Amino acid sequence: MLDEYDFSTARKNPYAAQLKRQITINIDRDTIDYFKEQSALTGLPYQTLINLYLRDCAVNHRVLKLTWGE
Repeated sequence: MLDEYDFSTARKNPYAAQLKRQITINIDRDTIDYFKEQSALTGLPYQTLINLYLRDCAVNHRVLKLTWGE
């Protein structure tokens, strides 16, 4: 490993626009526990599983159907 590195000729990441963005979201404990169980089964981090699930919803234009008070 070098003591110093020269990044003067480095170029910008061409995939930077596709990188994930960090957010804060409140998720109930039962939901997190569910994804952590799935994580143990699949070997994927639970945050990745949540992202994959949400991406699937967005890509397939799934519409949330809620009924309140029933």
